[in-house]
Amino acid sequence: MTALPFRTAQQLAAAVRSKKIGCLELLDLYLKRVERHNPRLNAIIALDIAGARKRAKAADKALAKGDVWGPLHGVPMTIKESYDVAGMPTTWGDPALRANIATRDALSVARLKAAGVTLFGKTNVPLMLADWQSYNAVYGTTNNPWDVTRSPGGSSGGSAAALAAGLTGIEAGSDIGASIRNPAHYCGVYGHKPTWGIVSPRGHALPGRVAQGDISVIGPLARGAEDLEIAFEAMAGPDDIDGDGLRLKLPKPAHKKLRDFKVAVMLEDPNSAVDDTVKTLLQELAHFLGRRKVTVSDTARPDIDTGELHRLYIKLLRSATSGRQSDAAFAHNQAEAGRLPAEDQSYYAQMTRANVLSHRDWLAVNERRHQLRLRWAEFFREYDLLLCPVAASAAFPHDHAGERHERTIEVNGKRVPTTDQLFWAGINGVCYLPGTVAPIGRTPDGLPVGVQIIGPQYGDRTCLRFARLLEREHYAFEPPPGYD
Repeated sequence: MTALPFRTAQQLAAAVRSKKIGCLELLDLYLKRVERHNPRLNAIIALDIAGARKRAKAADKALAKGDVWGPLHGVPMTIKESYDVAGMPTTWGDPALRANIATRDALSVARLKAAGVTLFGKTNVPLMLADWQSYNAVYGTTNNPWDVTRSPGGSSGGSAAALAAGLTGIEAGSDIGASIRNPAHYCGVYGHKPTWGIVSPRGHALPGRVAQGDISVIGPLARGAEDLEIAFEAMAGPDDIDGDGLRLKLPKPAHKKLRDFKVAVMLEDPNSAVDDTVKTLLQELAHFLGRRKVTVSDTARPDIDTGELHRLYIKLLRSATSGRQSDAAFAHNQAEAGRLPAEDQSYYAQMTRANVLSHRDWLAVNERRHQLRLRWAEFFREYDLLLCPVAASAAFPHDHAGERHERTIEVNGKRVPTTDQLFWAGINGVCYLPGTVAPIGRTPDGLPVGVQIIGPQYGDRTCLRFARLLEREHYAFEPPPGYD
């Protein structure tokens, strides 16, 4: 039996409902673990102990009366710092926002509370959620619990690290550039990037902003696939203004067993080399699926030029985040884009041009994106899922020198630009498709590796069902050593 702090949220909620442990007792267990282990990780960077204990006591009283608040009744929870939680700071790691205290809960926070969670803290992020590391001048650096010299991922790095180390029961993050998927992969937990637009981001934004950004989504992280389903169902759906005319009704999974699925497996791509330690585990997964009578193809692909897809993603990604620029930064990037030669197609050049892309040019890029969406839809008429890497490697060593686009990581003994692996973020993100990450093993160095499970638009439940079957039959969450 898994030690209590490392059990899934569903298992914790079951223990509470059966009165094997009280809500306050469970909260205090996690708070003691935070006190003991968090200094080494710096995953949880803000706490509301008094508010959480008040909530846990109320949850115990409600349960004594037979009143169950929801499927996560009494489960202690932390959440990514970028979500508004009333009375707590929302800084996005920016010192200029250090004094920003939320006055109300984000919609998803309210919905998770309605599902029964006891929210007790917030977890670390990179500055402006813009890195696959989680460090900033407000809260410092978060470490990976599998190896504290390495990144836990980003931008939901604190979320994944806290889950893996058994410091919280369940989490939620956000994802525009694999910011849920990448930390889940690096820390050996589960994460789900929903189909764009089906989980309202109200309250997950810089101060004063309410419009949903292009590509950007919010979604759950957890130690179990079923937890993802529970939290996703709690979070999903339109906000009040859209809910007056729209209802979310996602299709149920068509398959109940692994052998019912028809999947394509993609191990690498010319746009992003993948380390052999990652490819080996993905290949082992493909062989396992074949032995389980799953229909597996290692050649089936949507009719898409992946190089074009990647270029579109960079343009749309950096256009989506361009509103964060100051007037001075925008003017600088305009001048820089004009200086760059047309033949320069480096990531820096593509990023700089996208930061100042005209609306007319954006419309042309967006039109092409929507054409490629139709090609993905054709692919998913024949295949249920596409399985591929989450990133080019397992978690890499901390590297805070210079700008992100200047840094490199090691892949198969060679130094390659860290931004190359954004390909695996955009492969489904740019066309709004869902993606679930499930752990599938560890490298020879003992670092976790996950698989990215990509499904059709609105096929979230199919991705989650497949992850749950893998968890049951192939590989499940394992706690990192040293956190008992």
